[in-house]
Amino acid sequence: MESTAHSSGAERWLSEAVTLTWAGVHARKIVLLRGDLSARRFWRVHLESATGARAIAITPPTAILVDLGPHDLPPYARALKLVAEPLQEPPWINVHRFLFALGAPVPELYAADAKQRAMLVEDVGDDALFLAAKRDAPHAGDLYRLAIETLLVFHVEGSRRIDQSCVASQIAYDERLFEWEFKEFCEVGVAAVAPGADPAALAPELASLVARLGRYPRVFSHRDYHGQNLYLQKGPKLRVIDFQDALMAPAAQDLAVLLTTRDTADVITPTVERRLLDFYCAGLARRGAVQMSAGDFHDSYRLCVLQHALKMIGRFLDFDRAGKSGYARYVPYVQEQARRMLAELGGDFPRLRAALAA
Repeated sequence: MESTAHSSGAERWLSEAVTLTWAGVHARKIVLLRGDLSARRFWRVHLESATGARAIAITPPTAILVDLGPHDLPPYARALKLVAEPLQEPPWINVHRFLFALGAPVPELYAADAKQRAMLVEDVGDDALFLAAKRDAPHAGDLYRLAIETLLVFHVEGSRRIDQSCVASQIAYDERLFEWEFKEFCEVGVAAVAPGADPAALAPELASLVARLGRYPRVFSHRDYHGQNLYLQKGPKLRVIDFQDALMAPAAQDLAVLLTTRDTADVITPTVERRLLDFYCAGLARRGAVQMSAGDFHDSYRLCVLQHALKMIGRFLDFDRAGKSGYARYVPYVQEQARRMLAELGGDFPRLRAALAA
């Protein structure tokens, strides 16, 4: 087997997993893929029959090998002790089972070994939704409507059917977590984007933002639902990855991430944003889901965008300080999203508005 990466427990497990999953097939080559910020590692596995021919028709030509890394839970869940450990199984597998039963478009799970911290899953390709939208900006709204349709499956059907067997049901995006996420903004973000501002003077407004977000009802949420965790395939149809951190959150949180994170403003203009939010609300009505008033919903969206933007200002700068290059370039984008939401919120948060306007 040809490899472009150093050996790991996941790689050593791979040969056995392939053989048990597809008789007469072996891994011809594995290629390490670039991850984003995850502690997990990923490889594309090229498959072929034992005779050297291309893998038989019922076998996919490629699959993705996943090394789950050292921790089941993300840092915030461990720091705040949101879930009792040890878990019975990795969250990816647990949430995948729930999503698969919902009919959500998640990758197929071919094989897994909890002891090896390894999985073999379907290869969904390389055509991330955000990159596709950048290639065809005039039709970005059409592409993102696919994402909204899938998000409605999470929010409506997922919320109706979730129970204690899904680990996401045990984790709430609540006031404690919103507050915890402002730590990096206060420690490194304020000094960088609001020179001269005193984080202590902003604390009451951040606390008010946290309290207001804490009052919204929660739905089953992906948590990291952005255009680089969504992949297009022929149809077009959408596939969703990176769902292992799912939890219960205000509905607008996923929408804030989808429509404003990083440099999404390059393809989602305010006009397209409004149309997509209307499309989401119409989708709730079609499915008979309980809705907030239009005013409350749009306020919840503005607050979620603001919270996400402030959090990511601190996080991107902290990544840069830690030597993870390339993320500080997103700070002007998220700062502008924060300013835009503060302007739309009128007289709310005057100290934050003045600090970020500097």
